[in-house]
Amino acid sequence: MIPRSASSLNIARVLFVLVCELAGIAIALSTQDQEPHIPVWLGVLVGLLVSSFVIYAETLMRSFSLRGFSTGTFGLLVGLFCAWLLTKVNLDRLVIEGLQLEARMAESVSLWTNSLLFASLGFIGTVLALRTSKDDFALVIPYLHFRQEEGRKTPTIVDSEVLIDGRLVGLLESGFIGGRIVIPKYVLSHIQELTRSNDTNEKQSGERAMQILEELKNREEINVSIHESRSETRDGDTIENRLLETTRLLGGRVLTCNTNLTKLAKLEQVSALNLNDLGEALIPQLNVGRKLRLALVRAGKEDHQAVGYLSDGTMIVVNHGAGFIGTTQEIAIISKLQTQSGQMIFGELVS
Repeated sequence: MIPRSASSLNIARVLFVLVCELAGIAIALSTQDQEPHIPVWLGVLVGLLVSSFVIYAETLMRSFSLRGFSTGTFGLLVGLFCAWLLTKVNLDRLVIEGLQLEARMAESVSLWTNSLLFASLGFIGTVLALRTSKDDFALVIPYLHFRQEEGRKTPTIVDSEVLIDGRLVGLLESGFIGGRIVIPKYVLSHIQELTRSNDTNEKQSGERAMQILEELKNREEINVSIHESRSETRDGDTIENRLLETTRLLGGRVLTCNTNLTKLAKLEQVSALNLNDLGEALIPQLNVGRKLRLALVRAGKEDHQAVGYLSDGTMIVVNHGAGFIGTTQEIAIISKLQTQSGQMIFGELVS
């Protein structure tokens, strides 16, 4: 179900607060036979402060994924290993001998030098790992590839325009796009704002998007989830930038109908799919001699002509098809004519 992610997080937070409160009360009660003892109210207060601090830290790390954590941990270990190697060359002894310090001062300097060395190289290793791409990891460790084995596991992040467009359900049912469908929280908020708009067109677009969301929620074979993205908006932050940030964070691809978003994704090297580009790629190439089945729906300009339309709106004039209006016939393309208003295609009945 779509709201499952948000409700699960809230339940986990509430349970964590209760656990911290109970732990604070238990610690306070365990000291009642001692002097000085901890008051129960102080245990409750400390438990509340600890839980509030941890939850606040969790909200600050909302844009930090498990993949980022594992990458940072790898960089930290590399930095600590380099620091350990430097301690083997007695770098602190070189500092002590260079400054000609006394024994008592030398011990303190040795401790501070080693601590600073481990902290600095650990921090540098973590930052470099977080800045490094997956391909660079493959260069450092040739047989280690941080990539998914199957493209279907790649999450697809959708924007509001795709939901309003209405073709998403059919596309998912066809199997051309698989894996997890992710809807960021701010996209859902934008759709809800559209449903409350005073503009009739925007309101209808929002309602249509909500219907698509409801249909996706009721399809058990479609894996849809809401991503708990950051709710605050920074200066100069647009919904396009936030979509690219979420896509980069999840290591997925963004599905959109927005041409500008597609161009921006290419510039920032983020994987993007455009439904309009897919539709244009699927338009059949009507070359002369090609045969296809066409529904004849009305008469043409000439008495013997009939007219049919393809799914993309392309009109085909069929000679000698007037007697078959209202039926589906097999036709063959015989010519194409480019005019100022577009392309005219003429066909003949195969039979």
